[in-house]
Amino acid sequence: MAETEETRPSVQESLEQVVELLRQHELAAAPTARGEGDSRRELVETLVHTLHLAELQKLLDGLHPADIAYILESLPVEHRLIVWDLVKTERDGEILLEVSDAVRETLIADMDKAELVAATGQLDADEIADLAPDLPREVIQDVFQSLSLEEREQLRAAMSYPEDTVGALMDFDMISIRDDVTLEVVLRYLRRLDELPDHTDQLFVVDRQAQLTGLLPVNRLLVTDPETAVADAMVKESVRLHPDEKAQDAAAAFERYDLVSAPVVDDMDRLIGRVTVNAVVDYIREETDNEMLSAGGLLEEEDLFASVWKSVKNRWAWLAVNLVTAFIASRVIGLFEHSIAQLVALAALMPIVAGISGNSGNQTITMIVRALALGQITAANARKLFAKEISVSALNGLLWGGVVGLFAFLIYHNWQLGVVMTGAMVLSLVLAAVMGVAIPLTMQKLGRDPALGASVMITAITDSGGFFIFLGLATVFLV
Repeated sequence: MAETEETRPSVQESLEQVVELLRQHELAAAPTARGEGDSRRELVETLVHTLHLAELQKLLDGLHPADIAYILESLPVEHRLIVWDLVKTERDGEILLEVSDAVRETLIADMDKAELVAATGQLDADEIADLAPDLPREVIQDVFQSLSLEEREQLRAAMSYPEDTVGALMDFDMISIRDDVTLEVVLRYLRRLDELPDHTDQLFVVDRQAQLTGLLPVNRLLVTDPETAVADAMVKESVRLHPDEKAQDAAAAFERYDLVSAPVVDDMDRLIGRVTVNAVVDYIREETDNEMLSAGGLLEEEDLFASVWKSVKNRWAWLAVNLVTAFIASRVIGLFEHSIAQLVALAALMPIVAGISGNSGNQTITMIVRALALGQITAANARKLFAKEISVSALNGLLWGGVVGLFAFLIYHNWQLGVVMTGAMVLSLVLAAVMGVAIPLTMQKLGRDPALGASVMITAITDSGGFFIFLGLATVFLV
């Protein structure tokens, strides 16, 4: 009896079961002291060892490829390869598509050429194109030779588009019908198919020149009189994507119009493929992950269990930048050593200014990067956005600067120090707002990822700037 949705274990539970079976496997495989009855003991240990692996393989056979990918990403490399060896060969390709790029490298490195060709050969052309950058050239050549002429053309087309375009998200597994037949003919045609392509919510209507003339939703096909012509039942106005459009624009269209699938047409309006919601969701997730990594100063996606040296190489660049900015901040403080020596309270209060302004700057950057990703910032509204963020920061500076200034007065009984604290907070937050808008806009104008190292840069600027503003005002008005 198949497991129901309620009884099927969650992916986290499956991971825990895999980890426990691997632990038992290691215990059974661990060398023990030998004495009398060694042959019998070895036989028992071999049987236990085999049973653990068999149970683990049975567990893996019942899991979805995406769940196996999650488990592989959550295991150290040595355990990952044990699990990978137990996965059935016919599932290798699907799982390689699901795992992260960093983990995929370790799995591909453990496979020989024949295994890679077999795994890749079971995939569709658009899926092969997704794996192609990580596969050895000779594997791609062998797979290419094994494809039909139509599949070869599809693979060439899929590999010709940059990864951030609609063409890279496009697949070719779709159903197109003519506009001069009846719905009864369409229904008879569909019944002859083994199954419908995934996410088929509509059929694509084309004329004799393969030009897209409309869409026929499946729900409309089922409830309309079978004698009705396709041309009369189809929807003529529809969202159409072009392969050279940005994938980001396609994602926005899917979100805005609640699409499940959308046709992709060339310059002559000929149907060449489709984009489905699962491809869009994967793209959004990857973009979100990349933005998080870029904001943290990581050069690329990192395997959680990568070697120490590989992780160091991935993280050193922005750490080096951070070290330089820390030295700059320390020299800014050094410029005011005399002021700090005369008024020790400055040393206790200056981290507050830098900390609050850094947090404010990160809030601004988060808003701007998100707006850029959604295409909401234009040359016409950028200046207004600057003014708005400066106003917000100035108001926040007055509000929270006043609170901090009041506390400074209550603690140190110095009203001038409270006023300086308030003024420094206002100026530091305005600086954070300006840089929070300027950094991502500048990065985008230079053709770089707006989120790349954004948090590192804004922290560096607000630290040095906050120290300089606060200590400078204190030097002028208090010392």
